[in-house]
Amino acid sequence: MKLLEPGAVLDGFVIEQCIHSGGMAHIYRVHYANGQPDPGFGMAMKVPRMTAGDGAENIVSFEVECQIMQALHGSHVPRFVAAGDLQNVPYLVMEYVPGRTLEHWLEEAASRPGVGEMARLGAAMARAAHALHQQNTVHLDLKPANVLFRADGGAVLLDFGLSCHAHYPDLLAEQLRKAVGSPAWIAPEQVVGVRGDPRSDIFAIGVMLYELCTGELPFGSPQSAGGLRQRLWMDPTPPRKIKPDIPAWFQEVVLRCLEPEAAQRYASAALLAFDLTHPNQILITERGLNTKGTKFRTHFKRWIKAAGMHYQPSPLASQQADEVPIVMVAIPHKDVTDATLYSLRQAVARSLGTRPGARLACVTVISSSLTSTSDDEKSETSVHRRYLSTLRQWAQPLDHPGHQTSCHVLESGDVAQALLDYARGNDVSVIVMGAATHGLKTQRFVATVPIKVAMDAPCTIILVKQALPFEQLGDTVSSASSSHDYSDSGRDSTPAFGDDAGPLG
Repeated sequence: MKLLEPGAVLDGFVIEQCIHSGGMAHIYRVHYANGQPDPGFGMAMKVPRMTAGDGAENIVSFEVECQIMQALHGSHVPRFVAAGDLQNVPYLVMEYVPGRTLEHWLEEAASRPGVGEMARLGAAMARAAHALHQQNTVHLDLKPANVLFRADGGAVLLDFGLSCHAHYPDLLAEQLRKAVGSPAWIAPEQVVGVRGDPRSDIFAIGVMLYELCTGELPFGSPQSAGGLRQRLWMDPTPPRKIKPDIPAWFQEVVLRCLEPEAAQRYASAALLAFDLTHPNQILITERGLNTKGTKFRTHFKRWIKAAGMHYQPSPLASQQADEVPIVMVAIPHKDVTDATLYSLRQAVARSLGTRPGARLACVTVISSSLTSTSDDEKSETSVHRRYLSTLRQWAQPLDHPGHQTSCHVLESGDVAQALLDYARGNDVSVIVMGAATHGLKTQRFVATVPIKVAMDAPCTIILVKQALPFEQLGDTVSSASSSHDYSDSGRDSTPAFGDDAGPLG
């Protein structure tokens, strides 16, 4: 199809300027004709190329994108407006999202960004991918041109022509034995025809992070099938060998994303975003310290293994993300009894025991008044260090292989809001905290921290009451105070914890 002229009208949309002309489609700014008000945001129209020299994959990819975009929602994807009749003039109208793609960002950057900026970009991409995976969609073509950043730093994913939705027919299934994707960013399992694994998107994010920190692509831009297959067994050059000033924790993250076997990567994009947001909690292994590269012997063993490798179909993207959640436990820090700490630990152990690979985030909230002094013993660093040490001691019995644990001290005058903000900002799946011991009549007039959190929690919340299994401590428990504070401010009374009272939300 030839380029549409500005001012032309197509199915009630007035064509403005062409803002992108690519190998598979043209994109135009558009607005409604006949004075009809726009939907409250700018619009763009995507029209696939269909000249004699264009392949059939152009129209197939267009059909896939039309199908999937109507099923997606949220701030990480453009909003769907309308689609044209394939028999007449195929087009797709969607929200026009202002911002810069990562491709533009890389081209315009005068120098390599700082590690903090790279981590921020990577976390934004991971959160966007996680939101997509929760809707049972895997992008499968993440690359700098398809990731756009809003002014507020949030990432928006573009171009779903190669994507796979678990609840829709895969129109690219006839190409399953071919590598469908962009050569520089395609994941190893895609090379052998596996579509639908959300960890493929994690691999692509790893490629982009590698390019951000080194200025190079980890596997180049191979054009042959043999060149593509090398990523089934080969590791890229360690970033710290190219740029020695890159911190070990960042290399740990990048190379974990680029593991040849999907099972060795981050199990979910939410876990990747968590590490990029909390680098001081990352466990650095040989992967992050290596500056020499992978030995030939290791590559040879992988080559032998890859020769007979058969990838298994992946589960639903949302199911796979749910199986490796981030579990957050809120630990009170004032007047807390052994019964409370024991009961919380038991509840967390049960939650983690059914979810291998889950991450545990231990959180406590302290009042700003605790650190608003020049006294060395009460300085911000000293207070945070003391509470972090206490959290680690509490969590030590829960430190088992397959689970990662991190500890966080938050500072706020509003305990419930601090816990909610942390849960939303880190894609927490389960919150474990104490259930109120106040009577129901009291709770009608006083909204306790657990009640506030339970009312607005973005995920499942498990409330527990205190109990000790030791009969000989019965008298001690019964005489202990049943009122505990999350905050020294005394504004919110936090009750005791214990046996599961059941999940809410």
